[in-house]
Amino acid sequence: MAELQTDIRYLKGIGEKKAQAFQKLGVFTLRDLLSFFPRRYEDRSVYKPIALTQDGESVCVRAMVADTPRLSRIRRGLELVKFRIVDESGMADVTYFNQSYRKDGIHKGETYVFYGKIEGSGVRRGMVNPVCEREDAEGGVTGRIVPVYRLCAGLNQRNVLQGVRQGLDACGEQLPEILPEAVRRQEQLCPARYAYENIHFPADFQALEIARRRLIFEELFVLACALGKMRGERVREQGIRLKPVELERFWETLPFSPTGAQRRAVDEALSDLYSGSVMNRLVQGDVGSGKTLVAAALIWAAWQNGLCSAFMAPTEILAQQHYTTLSGFLAPFGVRIRKLTGSTGAKEKREIKAALAAGEVDLVIGTHALFSADVEYGNLGLVITDEQHRFGVGQRSALIGKGQRPHVLVMSATPIPRTLALILYGDLDVSILDEMPPGRQKVDTFAVNESYRARLNGFIRKLASEGRQIFVVCPMVEENDELPQELKSAEEHAKALQEAFPELRVACVHGKMKPKEKDAVMAAFVAGETDVLVSTTVIEVGVDVPNAALMVVENAERFGLSQLHQLRGRVGRGRHKSWCILVSDAEGDEVRARLDILCKTGDGFKIAEEDLRLRGPGDFFGSRQSGLPEMHVADLGADAQILQRAQQAALKLLADDPALARPENRPLRERVDQLFQRGAEKISEAEL
Repeated sequence: MAELQTDIRYLKGIGEKKAQAFQKLGVFTLRDLLSFFPRRYEDRSVYKPIALTQDGESVCVRAMVADTPRLSRIRRGLELVKFRIVDESGMADVTYFNQSYRKDGIHKGETYVFYGKIEGSGVRRGMVNPVCEREDAEGGVTGRIVPVYRLCAGLNQRNVLQGVRQGLDACGEQLPEILPEAVRRQEQLCPARYAYENIHFPADFQALEIARRRLIFEELFVLACALGKMRGERVREQGIRLKPVELERFWETLPFSPTGAQRRAVDEALSDLYSGSVMNRLVQGDVGSGKTLVAAALIWAAWQNGLCSAFMAPTEILAQQHYTTLSGFLAPFGVRIRKLTGSTGAKEKREIKAALAAGEVDLVIGTHALFSADVEYGNLGLVITDEQHRFGVGQRSALIGKGQRPHVLVMSATPIPRTLALILYGDLDVSILDEMPPGRQKVDTFAVNESYRARLNGFIRKLASEGRQIFVVCPMVEENDELPQELKSAEEHAKALQEAFPELRVACVHGKMKPKEKDAVMAAFVAGETDVLVSTTVIEVGVDVPNAALMVVENAERFGLSQLHQLRGRVGRGRHKSWCILVSDAEGDEVRARLDILCKTGDGFKIAEEDLRLRGPGDFFGSRQSGLPEMHVADLGADAQILQRAQQAALKLLADDPALARPENRPLRERVDQLFQRGAEKISEAEL
């Protein structure tokens, strides 16, 4: 008898070859197959007489084949099967491309159900490659709502449908009821068996909606329980308890007043440091909101307690930038600060490593060199990572492993909508910097099309003549014949700009360059040795160039709103008036509406909320969603309300049963454990 853990290769009609194809889709067992939900549905339940069909409409027609199907070989590799169908209202011509078996499989005088798109009208109606089945087989792939699944080479829709049907018939009754009965009643959710049956084979659209709501809630509820359980275990983990410090001494030395948001974030983090439990806190703020000052205050508190802090940046240029900034905040107190990167000389490296091991360094700033095997810390108490999504899980874990459960602060300049933050940072405490320090320049943003090119070039020339620098961002590294010709590539556009501006110094940087090459190009731009820097999004999170006053984004429609906002944040960082020009020839109200949002607001959190609504979460996670369990049915953008209810229900359940140890919660605990086994312990490491 088949069970949920049965390998799908043992299903009738699957076998070894198709099983390998299923495995590429992440389907190994019957349980995986039943959780492989459709990506969309086709309504094949609506029948129409041929005469009432409309051009471009997808519909089912029940009709008799009026003549014998004819096979024509047009040329090598192209075969057509043609015939006419009729019903009481009219007629239509059916054409199949490269499906020669249809000639002998469809018979004159017999009635079939055809589903497909109608082309033409009147006596010139036709259907190309419609789905077809005999009238007496109706209900197989016509006459109902049909699921459409994601596929790969070696599989077709029929393979998946037949496999799912077998799986449900064989072990649908074994599907565990993950949701506690009290939660299911509270949320008025259907049983698991009903949900799985109607997500794959919906009786009607109402049944489909009932099934979807149940499965979406369950998926988000399990994730919320996993994160809540993780947080509870972390809170109980003992850490270094810092003695309270008089922070006003630090604030008074600053040449400016910190914002209320900065003070609040520092107070929240200090509360963690004083608690005796390990701090795992994210400081999230828009570009220029002052995250580095928050880090400096915590480093100062650690120093007051005799502890060393390690500050990890993703590139050497950023490490140097932080070294300069943090030295300005902390050196006046006598804090001993060193910088350790890949380019640090061998002799200096040995000196720094010896000083770190001896506890003679209070703050070390660097790149991945900080977690090299031969780097030892005598008294590491605080680990800070900047632009945390740029580091792999292993890299940060290696640095944290250098100390005895050091406190951890991660910083991100990518605003995340609060609904999404519940999932992405569900196991971290989050401090949000929602105020901008005084003096931060507003960046005027305009969306234009190609007709403005001459004026834009004139503006670039004018700013460069005034000594300002310009960023130009392109969606591609190099020309690609497979992509639309109008897309700008960084390499080709840099050449075009150098020809257009022979008097200016134009450079190009992109992700395919070696790290040292990238750093050299960026360093030259920072030093003012380049007027125009053409790049891909490698500068999305990058160095501080106060002299840069213009950001031009080519083919702006190809980028997400949050990404465009990050790019815009590269300018307006000095005392000069700054602009962002979004260039796009793409047509359509949706493109214009998206770009208008950037022109109207500079609030990264509002932009992020809008981006989530328009594009879904992919823009925040990236294509790999590393660390986040894959969402099988939930949409983090569209299902925000269900997410909130699932979060509340999970918190209530965990308050009553933190370890999910009660017998009635056993199925839920097993599912949560499965989530952890698949890497959910690294949920908070998801790339943005």
